[in-house]
Amino acid sequence: ERYYKIEPNDKTSIEKHKLLHGKRILLAEDNELNAEIAITILEDMGLIIDRVEDGIQCVGRIEQMPANAYDLILMDIQMPNMDGYKATQEIRQLEDKDKANIPIVAMTANAFEEDKRDAIAAGMNGHIAKPIQVDTLLSMLAEIIRQQEK
Repeated sequence: ERYYKIEPNDKTSIEKHKLLHGKRILLAEDNELNAEIAITILEDMGLIIDRVEDGIQCVGRIEQMPANAYDLILMDIQMPNMDGYKATQEIRQLEDKDKANIPIVAMTANAFEEDKRDAIAAGMNGHIAKPIQVDTLLSMLAEIIRQQEK
């Protein structure tokens, strides 16, 4: 069962799907169920997903992989070992500027203004509330990818 439908005349939605098709996302999410849901939604959008379970693994994966292995990181905030804010700060300080500048979007159950401010302060490019609203996520990812491709 799909989480969304593309209306035949919804050109913007189709454009967004085309823009995202085949892009690689690193998903940092410790909760198994949340990860499964996110992966299903993202794969339905045509994205290729790798998952890590905490901030330490996320930073390690970015360090190990070539600079353009991923187009974007979707980062849960509350994770064991290292939270999303700390992981983002570590990635932003990497010597390889291509790696350090990867777009990072916070995923959090807390959608308060201060959470958005904390995400931006940590160096994140965006903020999405859980449970994930598919159309909101689609729009945000498409906009960030569009900016990167300029």
